[in-house]
Amino acid sequence: ILLKEVDPANLQPRAPIVVVMGHVDHGKTKLLDCIRDTDIVSREAGGITQHIGAYQVEKNNRKITFLDTPGHEAFTAMRARGARVTDIAVLVVAADEGVKPQTVEAIQHAQEANVPIIVAINKIDKEAAQPDRVKGELGEFGLVPEEWGGKTIMVPVSAMTGQGIAHLLEMILLTADMENLRANPNREAVATVIEANLSQNLGPVATVIINTGTLRVMDNFVVGSTYGRIKVMKDQTGHAVESAGPSIPVLIAGIPVTPQSGDILHAMPSEQIARQQAVSVMLLKEADIIKKRGIGEIISQISSGQLKQLKLVLKADTKGSLEALKQSISQIKNESVGVKIILSGVGNITESDVMMAAAGGGIVMGFNTTIYSNVKKLSERENVEVLNYNIIYNLLDDIKKILTGLLEPEIIENILGRAELKKVFLTEKKEMIIGCKVISGHVENKTKVRVFRNGQLTGEGVINSLKSFDKAAHDVNEG
Repeated sequence: ILLKEVDPANLQPRAPIVVVMGHVDHGKTKLLDCIRDTDIVSREAGGITQHIGAYQVEKNNRKITFLDTPGHEAFTAMRARGARVTDIAVLVVAADEGVKPQTVEAIQHAQEANVPIIVAINKIDKEAAQPDRVKGELGEFGLVPEEWGGKTIMVPVSAMTGQGIAHLLEMILLTADMENLRANPNREAVATVIEANLSQNLGPVATVIINTGTLRVMDNFVVGSTYGRIKVMKDQTGHAVESAGPSIPVLIAGIPVTPQSGDILHAMPSEQIARQQAVSVMLLKEADIIKKRGIGEIISQISSGQLKQLKLVLKADTKGSLEALKQSISQIKNESVGVKIILSGVGNITESDVMMAAAGGGIVMGFNTTIYSNVKKLSERENVEVLNYNIIYNLLDDIKKILTGLLEPEIIENILGRAELKKVFLTEKKEMIIGCKVISGHVENKTKVRVFRNGQLTGEGVINSLKSFDKAAHDVNEG
């Protein structure tokens, strides 16, 4: 909605934003370094002196923005928070090793995000290189090279010698032309946070890429549920800049708290409007209006006709089990709702699986897999349902029940703490203000409460506001 332009006449061409993905040892970092080193313009300007999470290179007097992020995990985390920052994905595959599990995962992440894929077949300088074998393997995942009658651009490259790098950059620009990438530089800026950290000199800082508009020093802005003013802005060479337009990455300071990657920054006309907008976002979060992806929400969307496709992340203990599951799921038919496996693989359920489900608005299903505590915590935080099975038919039955709206969601109750009522200060029709002492655990704001008298339940409610003495608090501990 923020990027929508009323008058198409205001739109101007912008640089493509590219993410590089692939298997861990196939040369992603080396390729990015090689691309950066071949850029004569940045070298003349003093080189890239500080890591800001993204940088621009120039080819044929046109710029290309590269995200310097660790592959598909960061890419999907940003998508999970509602950001669509990437225009093109470059998939790096080693010519001597071919397609690996992480390669497949990267393909699935890019395809689910509907991002054009260019394949860079790396390490062609090696004796064991077999680029045609790589092309054949990629064809199994819907990536067929143009010379074989397909639509996927595949470029042989060597990050060691620099061979094919210039051609790869030309293909990125050609793909960008076909995508017709445009933005309006003459409006308030909307940007996406790529990464953020705490600087000793500047406090919280963030690398942002401008999606549209122009961001200027001293602009008021909202990012997440906080607001601030741009006090410092630096480019990829570490030089201070006064403004940045579409597709340009910059490091900014003036943020009260460190934001998350994928958060959207929106410039505002004044501090007052920025403050009001930040309060609105906070209220939305507190009221829990932000979309939930649990089974209950998915079933309700299917029942009301809002959801036409159930998206699954599927994990299994062996390749045989995975193939049997995929085959059985493909045969499940429903008149109004389809099933799409957006990511599948062998092994335990990982944080990356949960983020993929979060980004796609789906659920995670595992067969004979383990869910570790860090994955469980992430799934709770991202409101993603993770279900595990040891009988194939139970998994298939549950998919059918979800599609027909018959599956009853499992309700897990988590008791946070107990408090003793000491005094009633105010009683109104719908709520009371009461003084309590926490006698075990802790009490959190916005949580559900039950009131007991002499062991009998007398009422239920939700905490609207919580104070410790006269100060507002998110939670209050025992004692």
